Amino acid sequence: MNSASIMFMGTPEFALPSLEALHFSSHRVGAVVTPPDRPQGRGLQVSYSPVKKFALKAGIKVLQPVTLKDPEFWQELKKISPDLIVTVAYGKILPTALLEFPPLGCINLHASLLPAYRGAAPIHRAIMDGETLTGVTVIKMTDQLDAGEILMQESEQILIEDTAGSLHDRLAVKGSRLLLQVVEA
Repeated sequence: MNSASIMFMGTPEFALPSLEALHFSSHRVGAVVTPPDRPQGRGLQVSYSPVKKFALKAGIKVLQPVTLKDPEFWQELKKISPDLIVTVAYGKILPTALLEFPPLGCINLHASLLPAYRGAAPIHRAIMDGETLTGVTVIKMTDQLDAGEILMQESEQILIEDTAGSLHDRLAVKGSRLLLQVVEA
């Protein structure tokens, strides 16, 4: 594939390796979409999501719509006109109109071997269930949660000494590599 224009949608640390991989690839990340800033902690200090912090440092446009149906968001989306939308731990279900907008569609990186552990907290759930194998999956998104066509998967052993944190970190890196392979393909 030649260079694609990408809109990246994500929020937490898990999404960072994927955003970095896309940003430093031959593709262009035209914008990052992340939820609005919220007060956190004891002092209720407003803090940025990890994805927003990286985007600001990298000079990538940041959009923070309250709702994905917001007319201002759609005006920006049309200006950016991405070939592809990539989501990684974004935290919201995309409306059908958004799924149908980019010519190459929308893809999602999920931290499990789908269809296992669809939805939130797949890493924690795999460990709590005593699994010895998990992985990452890139799917073509549909209007159903984590139910689209599986484009690529890669497994990862869950080690006896693993915590959710250590497994999270390995899956985030493995997922970023897999996601970039899918975008390249």
